[in-house]
Amino acid sequence: MPKPDLDSAYALSGTEEARDFYKDWATDYDRDFAEARGYRSPSEVARVFRAAARGDEPVLDVGAGTGLIGQAMAGVEIDALDLSPEMLAVARRKGVYRDLIAADLTGPLALPDGAYGGVVSAGTFTHGHVGPACLPELLRITRPGALFVCTVVPEVYDSAGFGSSLALLVAQGRITPVRFDDFAIYDHADDAHADARGLIMTFRRL
Repeated sequence: MPKPDLDSAYALSGTEEARDFYKDWATDYDRDFAEARGYRSPSEVARVFRAAARGDEPVLDVGAGTGLIGQAMAGVEIDALDLSPEMLAVARRKGVYRDLIAADLTGPLALPDGAYGGVVSAGTFTHGHVGPACLPELLRITRPGALFVCTVVPEVYDSAGFGSSLALLVAQGRITPVRFDDFAIYDHADDAHADARGLIMTFRRL
């Protein structure tokens, strides 16, 4: 079986394929992907969130993977949600999460209304992964004023319909207008994705 890599991740289609893929990648993900490429998305999300946060309400890390955002947000009351139990097992060993939840973002979440005061996410809204259809469910489980700080790949923002979905939520009075911050995803990747840029979307639930 080929070794998991970024191109394979971008080519995923469907929940079961993604679950199997990350089961195989979980053990080596931090070393072979995050460290090898200088993956900046988690630390950038943490930086933006800390700068905008108003209090100490619990936060949900959506698509938490191996817990890189949790590490970058040490000291924050934060839960991890991810499709892959194996990735969450790696995150658990880091000791930074209050709770770890294995769940599929493409369906209803077994979480109560208004459970969280913030949502963070890095690397989930990308090629072959999750689209904007999950946003109403994430709004359901957050409180009024909840801060959302999430990365999205620019091409996916356009092709998956994030722009129109967010515009509708703004028009419906469900979220504030979205602020976008551009950033370099990698510090020292040396392949076709070396110069990849990401967007950080920041908004609040109304």
